[in-house]
Amino acid sequence: MCPFIRVPTGGSTVSAAVPTDDPLVRERAHLASSRAALRAMREEVEALDIKDVTANWVNSIVLERQIEDRIKALADLSHTPLFFGRLDYLPPTQHGQRFYIGRRHVHDAHGDPMVIDWRAPVSQPYYQASKKDPQDVGLRRRFGYTGGELTAYEDEHLSDPAELERTSRLLQTEIERPRVGPMRDIVATIQPEQDEIVRSDLSGTLCVQGGPGTGKTAVGLHRVAYLLYAHRERLARTGTLVIGPNRSFLQYIEQVLPALGELEVKQATVDDLVAHVEVRGTDEAATAVIKGDARMAEVLRRAVRSHVTLPAEPLMVVRGSRRWRVPAHELEEIVRELTERDIRYGAAREALPQRIAHAVLVRMEQAGEAPDDRVQNAVARNAAVKAVVKECWPPVDPAKLVLRLLGDAGFLAEHAAGILDEEEQKLLLWTKPARSVKTAKWSAADAVLIDEATDLVERTHSLGHVVLDEAQDLSPMQYRAVGRRCTTGSATVLGDLAQGTTPWATQSWQTALAHLGKPGSRVEELTAGFRVPSEVIAYASRLLPHMAPGLAPVESVRENPGAFEIRSGGDAAAVVTACVDALGHEGSIGLIAADARIGVLAEALEEAGLAHLAPGEETTAASRLTLVPASLAKGLEYDYVVLDEPAAVVDGEPDERTGLRRLYVALTRAVSGLTIVHAAPLPEQLAPVA
Repeated sequence: MCPFIRVPTGGSTVSAAVPTDDPLVRERAHLASSRAALRAMREEVEALDIKDVTANWVNSIVLERQIEDRIKALADLSHTPLFFGRLDYLPPTQHGQRFYIGRRHVHDAHGDPMVIDWRAPVSQPYYQASKKDPQDVGLRRRFGYTGGELTAYEDEHLSDPAELERTSRLLQTEIERPRVGPMRDIVATIQPEQDEIVRSDLSGTLCVQGGPGTGKTAVGLHRVAYLLYAHRERLARTGTLVIGPNRSFLQYIEQVLPALGELEVKQATVDDLVAHVEVRGTDEAATAVIKGDARMAEVLRRAVRSHVTLPAEPLMVVRGSRRWRVPAHELEEIVRELTERDIRYGAAREALPQRIAHAVLVRMEQAGEAPDDRVQNAVARNAAVKAVVKECWPPVDPAKLVLRLLGDAGFLAEHAAGILDEEEQKLLLWTKPARSVKTAKWSAADAVLIDEATDLVERTHSLGHVVLDEAQDLSPMQYRAVGRRCTTGSATVLGDLAQGTTPWATQSWQTALAHLGKPGSRVEELTAGFRVPSEVIAYASRLLPHMAPGLAPVESVRENPGAFEIRSGGDAAAVVTACVDALGHEGSIGLIAADARIGVLAEALEEAGLAHLAPGEETTAASRLTLVPASLAKGLEYDYVVLDEPAAVVDGEPDERTGLRRLYVALTRAVSGLTIVHAAPLPEQLAPVA
């Protein structure tokens, strides 16, 4: 019979009939006990009876929703390990206790922790401790899993000077582990420089510049999870939002936060935020650049304020048998005062009748009456007062305002004078003005202008924290649209200047942060690459001097250089062959090509009997190949990538710099291997650096 041993686990004691000489068996026993404890926690919540604890049906519904969310958060995902590491503290620190670090907190029947949430302060040394700075940790143990089963462990004795600093084999294996399905969390592999960003304070806006494979997207998502842990009550009240470049990207990352137990974070694209009108049109690049220019904000402000006119006639308010007269000059003074305060147009329009009513009440008091607030409100609703407000400060419809700006050359010239030159104004004007808001073929840039105008009229709701990913591709006006969503909160801005693939892509994070309304915010740079193989990132970095001079290349820290091959003289059949070869490996496969070649390659894959998915569709063990237009590749990653015709990717963009940046993105989507297939000559910028 096996003897009982007592394993201290973060303040509690667990007994298990396990062999004392096999650590792996003991750790498996703790995993089983932890899963049982989590199941008990869930069953306890499911058994709650709230019939007699709520005051009314509203409270009952709210509490039921909270219980449902709690039950979801306590789900035990069979293929997601409950814990991935262990910290053994040196006595007397933390009383020499042992803590298991995992994705969520788990406690036993007595309330003692069996697994500590990775976001808790006591867990931070798991990511930050080193031989140089052990932070009172005697031993750090990492666990390896296969299909949810604990299969290996690895120890680091941080207090033992005889043990050399070394790269964790399990950590490396976890980073390179093949993936099928959506993006996974990186909670088990967070590096010290990433952890510092994740745990940055909520109060400040943070910008993270990170090249391919540095984990900036995952860092941003884990930062959301950390902030919700550290400031849950505040963010539950004010809200959080993750903004991505497109729907495919959002579908790819959507499971990261639920895997960490966070279910309430909303996700959107910039287009979703400004969806005031249906977008059915497109702009030429030059036009889109002007529409996205920050100068348009002043043009719109002038256009909105142009609706205000000064009163020319006095006001006569009749109440009963009395008449009260407010002279034109006094009305003009009221209107001017509101204009000079520069408050939002709609707020000023709501204040104007009250200001006029107050002027009437002053006259009533001078005549010996004693009016109260009810009288002032009644005067504000008087027909004569309403008529003055309508004439001096008429309502403004933001969409109609932008419609007029883009369709009326005279109106545009009046409000763009000294801001936009004649050529720029011509680029803005529609060739054929639309008749109405509904019939107009609005572009994505037009929708952003309408959002700006809407905010000039009425304040946009602000959230507690916003994460903006792939931010380098936003125009100044798009930055302003995002900034309006966090005027009273903070933001995490993620991007890579080298991957900017729009004509209006930002050249400076300081400039971008100023447009966001967060000037002077901290900018951090991630330069250590954990995802992209060293040989692949070195090849892609040949493009940097030609498209982003001065930007430091990513330095891969992976010991495995990855697979890299260039196949010349190929056609569509050769691309199919490369895909078949890639499918011989474990994991996901991405076939990336210029948008114009997607149709040809789709036909070739179908003829070869190779089923393929579109970006955003979830890969499975039976369907691992995704056909990806180069324009949608940003932010995605695959174990193996087949890149078709790099020259076509470059030629598919309006200018060479943008084309090279698009190619840089395509080249850096691989985690384990990259195969380039081309018939046309490769871009000269990919020639080895002399």
